[in-house]
Amino acid sequence: MPDIAVDTHDLIVTIVKKGWVERIIEASRKAGAEGGTIIPGRGVGIHESKKLLGIPIEPEKEILLTLIQKEKTEEVLSAIVEAGKLNQPGTGVGFVLELKQVVGIVHLLRQMEENQSGEKGSE
Repeated sequence: MPDIAVDTHDLIVTIVKKGWVERIIEASRKAGAEGGTIIPGRGVGIHESKKLLGIPIEPEKEILLTLIQKEKTEEVLSAIVEAGKLNQPGTGVGFVLELKQVVGIVHLLRQMEENQSGEKGSE
């Protein structure tokens, strides 16, 4: 049977202006995340309706996907909000999705198992 994590992880999705994602990754790592996946995007919201010489500009965005253990979600999300200045209008958006099952993170699952068996052995 494949290694499957059930109800142990969240996905933090952060959408910011291009160029901001590196500082957010650095802050999220310091808060306990292992990294993330960056996907390019473009904005079409109310803060993106600017024009240059009468031509609409669609600002480039970066979408950061951060897979995180549930117990670390709040701390990492707080670090992302601070680093991305997400509490200010027009800077970006972040949200958390609960993940039902996760596969492909074998090294993390084994580390979680080792930590759990170590905790049981010390009781």
